Amino acid sequence: MAYPTDMKYTKDHEWIRISGDIAEIGITNFAQDQLGDVVFVELPEPGRTIKAGESFGSIESVKAVSELFAPMSGEVLEVNPSLKDHPEVVNSHPHETWMVKVRVSDPKEAGSLLDSTQYDGFTSA
Repeated sequence: MAYPTDMKYTKDHEWIRISGDIAEIGITNFAQDQLGDVVFVELPEPGRTIKAGESFGSIESVKAVSELFAPMSGEVLEVNPSLKDHPEVVNSHPHETWMVKVRVSDPKEAGSLLDSTQYDGFTSA
């Protein structure tokens, strides 16, 4: 699968799309495929500070419950309201479906993330 080049990726299978100091975070196609049918997403309240590498929520599928890990640190500005009633959209459109929007607190953290080619290689290994 070709992963979008306008995103950065984690080895925990989250993506982040950064625009200025605002970023959207979601899960990759690889992650949703491994999870199976998503039935619930638990996300933090706006105003909460998240830290790179730490859990900020969870995603539940018919197979398992998995933690969501922050690719970068920042303050949660918004949570995707459609995921409350329609979490399954993560399965059909994983790279278009953001879970949270954050104001990034340390732009240098992006340097430790994978680009699309590196992530594709990581998931193909």
